Amino acid sequence: MADVATLAQNPFALLSLIAAPAVLTNSASVLALSTSNRFLRASERLRAVAARYDEAESAEVRAHVINQLTRVEKQASMLLNALRAAYVAIGCFVSASLISILGAGVASSPLRSAFTIFAGLALVVGIVGVCGIVWACVNLLGATRLALVNMSKDAEQIHRRESARAG
Repeated sequence: MADVATLAQNPFALLSLIAAPAVLTNSASVLALSTSNRFLRASERLRAVAARYDEAESAEVRAHVINQLTRVEKQASMLLNALRAAYVAIGCFVSASLISILGAGVASSPLRSAFTIFAGLALVVGIVGVCGIVWACVNLLGATRLALVNMSKDAEQIHRRESARAG
C-alpha cells in the first residue's frame, strides 16, 4: 500500500481514489438502466408469445411457441440476474466512494493509521462492485444469445412455411 504522507500530499492520488468509484457508479447505473429496459421488453415479448400460443392452429406452431416461451422466460431470468448484479455494483461503488472520502479525511489527521484500513476496505468493496458488473455482462451476453436464437427460429419457421406455400 502507498505511503499515507505521499497520498495526503498528492491531490491526484486522492482525486483518483475518490473519482474512480464515482465513474464506475455512473457506468453501473447506465448498465442498470439499459438492463431494466431490456427486461421490460422481454416481459412484453413474453406476453406476445403467449398470445401467439392462443392463436396457434397446428401442433407444430404450438410446439415452436412453447420453445420460444421457454427461451424468453430464461432470457428474462438472466436479465433479472444482470439487473441484480448491476444494483450490487452501484451499491458497492457508492460505498467505495464514501469509504474513500472518509479515508482521505483521516489521512492527514491524528487518526492517519486508519487510512490504510479505509483504503483496503474501499479496494475490497470496489472489487466486489467490478465483479458485479462482470456478472451483469455475462448474464446480458447470455440473454442476448437467447434473443438471437428466438429470432433465428422465428425466421426459420417463416422460411419453412413460405417454402411449403410455394412448393
